[in-house]
Amino acid sequence: KRDFTGASGLFSIVLKPAPQKAVDALLNTVRLFSMGYSWGGFESLVIPFDCSSYRTATAWSPGGPTLRLHIGLENVEDLKADLSRGFDAFNAA
Repeated sequence: KRDFTGASGLFSIVLKPAPQKAVDALLNTVRLFSMGYSWGGFESLVIPFDCSSYRTATAWSPGGPTLRLHIGLENVEDLKADLSRGFDAFNAA
């Protein structure tokens, strides 16, 4: 609750450790989330990222694959269902 108040829809999540094919399955399954960076648009986006090569404050060691999500203006229930399908594909891979 502390981190998710206000108007920003950009955040990252760390997934449980998994092979790249599981991350690929998730990204190939979602339909409302396009792959891309957020530049303040209205659409929902997702992109895998690893900032270990340029992070300087502390070492980056998330423990699993990390996804950056930008939540757009699509229907919230539709976005939840899309992510749920993606997570199902991730877990099945």
